[in-house]
Amino acid sequence: MLKEEIKNINSSEKELRKFGITVGLVLVFVSLLLFYFDINIYQYFSIPGGLLIIFGIIVPRVLKPIQIGWMTLAVLLGFIMSRVILTILFYLIVTPIGLLTKIFKKDFLDLRISKSQKSYWNYREKKEYTPVDTERQF
Repeated sequence: MLKEEIKNINSSEKELRKFGITVGLVLVFVSLLLFYFDINIYQYFSIPGGLLIIFGIIVPRVLKPIQIGWMTLAVLLGFIMSRVILTILFYLIVTPIGLLTKIFKKDFLDLRISKSQKSYWNYREKKEYTPVDTERQF
């Protein structure tokens, strides 16, 4: 799955141009912020940003290895971070809810077996069909 996604990175000339200009503008913006706050490393962002913009406009094919590496890193980070975020959400939201329902003995799915019950069939009231019911199913 991950290999397939990395293989299918779009490196057309249009995408390379868009990559060069977008990443270049972000780097130039970061360098302007650093210059404004008088942090002396702004050159390390402005020079690569300017080169990316120039190459993106004039010769986008030069940016292909950079774009492939950048997008591969993005795919890998997305793969890792989605699992980290989902794990955190599970353990911070779903697990406490499950524990609370066990503590308060709540049975949302009605799974408890009762010997006194003859049937577990849930009957519903029968009502007349109207065309509006097709649009409003719930």
